[in-house]
Amino acid sequence: MTTRRQFLTRAATAAAALPLLATVARAETHVVTIKNMAFSPADLTIAPGDTVTWVNEDRMRHSAEDLNGAFDTGLLGRGDSASLTFGNSGSFSYRCGPHRNMRGTITIA
Repeated sequence: MTTRRQFLTRAATAAAALPLLATVARAETHVVTIKNMAFSPADLTIAPGDTVTWVNEDRMRHSAEDLNGAFDTGLLGRGDSASLTFGNSGSFSYRCGPHRNMRGTITIA
């Protein structure tokens, strides 16, 4: 038999978990297209928990590598993609490994 106190404790615990579930459910995936020797969009602002997917539409192989070594997609051929989920607030400047003039920024706010 469940007492009123046990019921209220369980209900409060379940209610406390709802905001967390709502936050997780709102995570989005953002696509950065690699085309014509550029990242598009080059500068992207996302929320913590969001995912960025880079998709190469160029004939040449490209990558997205953080300038400080936090991530590297590896070389992506035409039609290939790579995804990364970002956590806490911050900013990441990245470039294409083989084509260092191709640059972008991911800002987590």
